[in-house]
Amino acid sequence: MVNEANGNAPAPQELETFLSTEDKKEKVVNKYNLSGDAESADFDPFAERKLDSPTSNMDTLTHLLKASLGTGILAMPKAFMRAGLVNGILFTILVAIVCTHCAYVLIKCAHVLYYKDKKPSMTFPQVGQASVQHGPKCIQGFANAFRIFILVCLFSTYFGVCSVYSVLIAKNVLQVVTFYMGLDENEVEIRIFIIALLVPLIMLAWVPDLKYLAPVSMIANFLMGLGLGITMYYLIGGPMEKDIKLIKPPMEWPECVSLTIFAMQAIGVVLPLENAMKTPKSLLGICGVLTKGMSFVCVVYIILGFLGFLRFGEHVEDSITLNLAQDAVPAQIVKIAIAIAVYCTFGLQFFVCIELSWSTIKHKYTKRPLLSNYIMRTVLVCACVGLAVAVPTIGPFMGVIGAFCFSLLGVIAPAFIEIVTFWDIGFGPAKYMVWKNILVVLFGCFALVFGTKEAVKDIIKVYTT
Repeated sequence: MVNEANGNAPAPQELETFLSTEDKKEKVVNKYNLSGDAESADFDPFAERKLDSPTSNMDTLTHLLKASLGTGILAMPKAFMRAGLVNGILFTILVAIVCTHCAYVLIKCAHVLYYKDKKPSMTFPQVGQASVQHGPKCIQGFANAFRIFILVCLFSTYFGVCSVYSVLIAKNVLQVVTFYMGLDENEVEIRIFIIALLVPLIMLAWVPDLKYLAPVSMIANFLMGLGLGITMYYLIGGPMEKDIKLIKPPMEWPECVSLTIFAMQAIGVVLPLENAMKTPKSLLGICGVLTKGMSFVCVVYIILGFLGFLRFGEHVEDSITLNLAQDAVPAQIVKIAIAIAVYCTFGLQFFVCIELSWSTIKHKYTKRPLLSNYIMRTVLVCACVGLAVAVPTIGPFMGVIGAFCFSLLGVIAPAFIEIVTFWDIGFGPAKYMVWKNILVVLFGCFALVFGTKEAVKDIIKVYTT
């Protein structure tokens, strides 16, 4: 075992201090079913992990909050409107439990596979590939195909999300500028504002690692908190709707679940965060960083959804900020605060694309890896902004990709990975792991079908109105 003072793993438990070296090896062999491989038992992935700028638990918590507290939270009052006040709370808690559990499972399986493959860290696609390679023989031949599938889904989703972010930032700035200049928003070309973001976004993408993005995430959290604080001031200060439904008809529940799961989902960032941590094991556990962060996120989502629906009832808009008095100064402050917060979030979300791309091509650029890395970052940002300029109405299309990919990657894939990872280790008493993952997959299929349906409806709405 390695002491936490070394920055790699928590201090050994009291009982472990009395175990001999051979006993400790046997414990690792039995836990991960290494078939008595003493060499694998000697391997400590967390001690072998060498990081120039590892992130602390607080840095990781800050990044996790920023990844989960995105602009999707502004749609929570609409989610509550679809399910009712009571059901809205229950469904938000359910989605938070499922999302947290799936992220937890992915990290747990990664830790198991570190020992089996003797690697100090892995990306999401690599975890998927390794799990299938150690799974049933009948599917081992599909390991690389599974890796490519996860890679394509992750990259396309987060690349598209970042492109949508650039449109969202430009749109918020455009609304404030046109308001104070007395112009009609439709008379000004939004592409000008998107192009103006190119250099600032490149500068943000050049931040070398997550350690240096932590202050940016703190700024984003503060500004998002400011925007939400002003919004909640409006919600609490105004008259409440009298006819508030506590429970809506079941036909309206799926949209609530879909809105919540896609607002809260952050499966793409959990492994990059874990790979950059000084003490990776601290991410797991009942009081671990992941549980603390997602618990706080769940509470904030419930508060905003509850207050927004209570204040505006059936008149709530797709984004709660649209219900604010648009000619008031606080409403303009909210737009600017959210625009800057989204800009700061861009760096964290885009880091997923950078990590996936660089892990795929870095073996080809060994002579000047640093220069090649920065050129790759610049090209990716230019392509991202170029997509936004070419199709400013990309949002609804990304909704379809997000609904499809986040359901598969955020819910269904972790369940599958856990089954094949523990195929030779065991599924626990009464094979509870199998039954649990069947329920998770059914939930993921539910979100996939209804989330895609709502996204398609949004596309039709944009192009028919």
